Amino acid sequence: MSGWRRRQLLAAGLSLTATLLPRTAFGSPLKTASARVVIVGGGFAGATAARYLRRWAPDLHVTLVVGTDRYWTCPFSNLVLVGERPLDSLEVHRSRLAKGGIELLRATATGFDPEQRTLELADGSELRWDRLVLAPGIEVLPEAIEGHDAAGVERFPHAWQGGPATADLARRLRDVPDGGLVVITVPEAPYRCPPGPYERASLFAWWLARHRPQARLVILDANDRFTKDELFKDHWRQVHGDRLQWFGQADGGTLRAVEVRRGTLHTDFDDWRPDLACVIPPQRAAAVARQAGLDEGRGWCAVDPRTFASRIHPDIHVIGDAAIANPMPKSAFAAASQARVCAAAIATEFAGQDAPEAILGNTCYSLLEPDLAISVSGSYRGTAAGIEALPGSTGTSPLDATAEVRRAEAGHARGWYAAARADAFGD
Repeated sequence: MSGWRRRQLLAAGLSLTATLLPRTAFGSPLKTASARVVIVGGGFAGATAARYLRRWAPDLHVTLVVGTDRYWTCPFSNLVLVGERPLDSLEVHRSRLAKGGIELLRATATGFDPEQRTLELADGSELRWDRLVLAPGIEVLPEAIEGHDAAGVERFPHAWQGGPATADLARRLRDVPDGGLVVITVPEAPYRCPPGPYERASLFAWWLARHRPQARLVILDANDRFTKDELFKDHWRQVHGDRLQWFGQADGGTLRAVEVRRGTLHTDFDDWRPDLACVIPPQRAAAVARQAGLDEGRGWCAVDPRTFASRIHPDIHVIGDAAIANPMPKSAFAAASQARVCAAAIATEFAGQDAPEAILGNTCYSLLEPDLAISVSGSYRGTAAGIEALPGSTGTSPLDATAEVRRAEAGHARGWYAAARADAFGD
């Protein structure tokens, strides 16, 4: 199968077709129609899991716990930063999920008791569950950088979680003077959306070339390699030349410390005082997913990739960015794929059937310009030993692709985004 055709199939979700494997260990079985699954987090992972559980196990009581009704997607947020989309085009109204028979609870989950099977909420109340699915996303850690803290984020905005912060960073970009300096820092992997910083850099450079042609952009990177790096770097060389520079870990590009008051960034060899510094902090699973030892002190949660049940507490499932699912990236596409596998495992156990084979997919599109894109895709199988790439299933956009192909990939990205929103949120 050609890489082009494979990406089309992945984008359509057809790689998720399942065959049956012998039943795996799930913990205590669900036996009654009154069984409840509680899902924490209403992003692509949590919303997809809730909708598919209702579809595949309609007798199951599904409760989706979300902090607020309003939610802005991270995919396509970089276009908001350069004025090519309005922020409200990213907003999802979670209230629509309740129309599908999902109990939508606007509350903040603070912890859980795996023995009593209760979820603790910020108002002091509790929810009982038969299965708990955690899809809370990430927590950013500015304090992991010397001199930085939550207050310093205003000086060094990251907008790595969707919402009003995206609009603020867009305004900050517009304030950069011609001849100014913009710096984007990239934390050591893993973090949410591995190609995201480089897409942002590409779009920033595109915007600067049109509106601030004497400005420069520098990427300070704690990694020496990154996804689609040859494709990104080739585009940067051809289009932006010396106006965009990338420094990896071996070049001293790791951010070591900041001075918030002076607006200074310190690396191993240099001090930088940019007009705009977008400092993307290190990350880990959100706090609720690190309860009861689920992350084993590693910041991310190990799971059985056949079901996404926790390796520590098998009645609890972790999906999306909070889970360790290597070699799958922390992306919205991957999160939704994991949610379907998790929902299928719970639904079939509830029905007393064998769990389907866990076949997973991912395609990450990255915009080089608003109408030019590249991608990486892959299909995977969850096994007892871990997640393995299916032979011949992974690939990236051709390095020598024409502008017509790049424009077509940008169209595929927009198509995926619309389809993913509809599938996850009914939006």
